[in-house]
Amino acid sequence: MSTNQFLSQTVLNLEESATLMMSQMARDLKAKGHDVISLSIGEPDFDTPSFVREAAKQALDEGYTHYTPVPGLIELREAICTKLKRDNSLTFEPKNIVVSNGAKQTIYNLCQALLNPGDEVIIFTPYWVSYIEIVRLAGGVPVIVSADVEQDYKVNPEDVASAITERTKFVLFSSPSNPTGSVYTRKELEAIADVIAPHDHVHVVSDEIYEHIVFDGVHESIAQFENVRDRTIVVNGMSKGFAMTGWRLGYMAAPEFIAKACTKIQGQVTSGASSFGQKAAVAALLADPNVTKEMMKTFLARREFVIGQLRQIEGLKLSVPEGAFYIFPDCSNFFNKSYEGSVIKDSDQLALSILEGVKVATVSGAAFGAPNCIRLSYAASEAQLAEACKRLQTYFEAMVD
Repeated sequence: MSTNQFLSQTVLNLEESATLMMSQMARDLKAKGHDVISLSIGEPDFDTPSFVREAAKQALDEGYTHYTPVPGLIELREAICTKLKRDNSLTFEPKNIVVSNGAKQTIYNLCQALLNPGDEVIIFTPYWVSYIEIVRLAGGVPVIVSADVEQDYKVNPEDVASAITERTKFVLFSSPSNPTGSVYTRKELEAIADVIAPHDHVHVVSDEIYEHIVFDGVHESIAQFENVRDRTIVVNGMSKGFAMTGWRLGYMAAPEFIAKACTKIQGQVTSGASSFGQKAAVAALLADPNVTKEMMKTFLARREFVIGQLRQIEGLKLSVPEGAFYIFPDCSNFFNKSYEGSVIKDSDQLALSILEGVKVATVSGAAFGAPNCIRLSYAASEAQLAEACKRLQTYFEAMVD
């Protein structure tokens, strides 16, 4: 009897995370003795700031080792409100805040709380890999609105307007973007808000997890616009800006009825996030926002270096990312060419061929809804990035018609 007969149709239909899969393949090759450089994972290569770690240690010493309220410690929810007011000019109360085990759970909670089978979610594409599957897990129908490299991967408001139907429940996007690094300006967000505003049944889920990694200008939130303010859910967390990926702490700021619904969901799934981790998050959020600047400056220097190296590869089409720590080149000029006798048909084959051929782990753009591209993370050391770019140039120059 097939093992699949014991599994649910839900899990059989669920796609594995491409980023996690490529990271595992890279680790497997390393374990076999290969010199693999991984540019596949979306994780800052910095340690959590020492003052945050010290806050966690102090919390442990003070006995913060017990269950927490499902939506989070009151002092953390108050700190989140302070941060949103200070950094984003957004006014929320603790009743609007839900702290979860990572921003991924926040988005999962939202989909479970808001979607009925057949409800539609407009997703800006390229999108983060898990958006599509989380929506489908809740019975929702993803509706794709795409932008390509010539548009700096930023969608047109007119396309958003055309995608809205009576079944649309919410619009979901990230800015700064994973996987492209694109950052929507205030003017661009206002135009999107203006096309959503007339539709009272449509909410907005704004994933702002890369807020602290913006190179040009400042981070803007669509929640600032009065015509959609009461229908916007801001998603954020500690992982990217404070290098706290392993702490698993995300949060939302939402209308109270949505916050209550997500608390209800979370109460039956995981309950509250770790107690001492939440105390550390308070310290991080109430610190001077400039504590994140040094990491951002390092990422900017790496962006400049990697973009300069990739521009030497004739045929790659590049958009210069304005935030996050990814570069998302369009590689379609190399499709139907061959590498060491194997014809490369698409980005799935390309990412696998690069890993096998020159031992650089990337992620296929198909996982992000952009099958012409691959994603490179420059959350790696300067030495690793230099060697990876050298290997990539060698790889692409070896391709033949």
